Amino acid sequence: MKIGYARVSTFEQKLESQIEVLKEAGAEEVFQEKFTGTTVERPQFNLVFKKLKDGDTLIVTKLDRLARNTREVLEIVQSLFNRGIKVHILNIGLIDNTPTGQLIFTIFSAFAQFERDLIVTRTQEGKNFAKLHDPSFREGRPQKFTEEQIQFAYELKQQGMTYKMIERKTGISIATQKRRFIKAKNQAIDKDY
Repeated sequence: MKIGYARVSTFEQKLESQIEVLKEAGAEEVFQEKFTGTTVERPQFNLVFKKLKDGDTLIVTKLDRLARNTREVLEIVQSLFNRGIKVHILNIGLIDNTPTGQLIFTIFSAFAQFERDLIVTRTQEGKNFAKLHDPSFREGRPQKFTEEQIQFAYELKQQGMTYKMIERKTGISIATQKRRFIKAKNQAIDKDY
C-alpha cells in the first residue's frame, strides 16, 4: 500500500496542493495535519507510522515534511527501513533500504539541514541589522490595531463599557483589549508625571 503524508507549518497554509500531488504519485490514502516542524507531537503522522506495514511505501512531497532535522529524519527513515517500508520523497525519489539508497538519503538529509540552518542564520543576521539600523524595527507580527484604535477602545472602557461591548463595537478581541489596555494605562500614568 502507498500512504501519503501531507503537512503544513501554519494554519494559514493550504494542504490541497500537497494532497493532490501525493494522489498523483499513487497514494491510496493521505493523512494530513497542520503542525510546525518544530512540534514534537504530530498525531496524524503517528497514525501513518502505525498503519505502515512491510512492503508499504510512505510518500511525502519534500524531506522537510517528514521531520524537523537531519537526525530525526534519519531515525524515522531507518525505523521505516527496519520494518521493510520504502520512502518516496517526491522531490528526491524513491529511497529503499539498500546501501546506495541510504547513502543518497543521508547526503540529501544533510543538505536539507544545511539549507535550513542557512535560512535561520540569514534571518537572524537580517534581524540584527534591522535592530541596529532601524529604530522602528519590532520583531513578531505587526499589531493589528493602531494606537488610535486602542486608545478609542480604552476610552470606551473608561466610560463603563464592558470588554464584550467594546469587542462588538470595535472588533478588538477581549484578549487584545486586556493586553493593550495595560500599555495604554501605563502611558496615561507616564503622562501624569
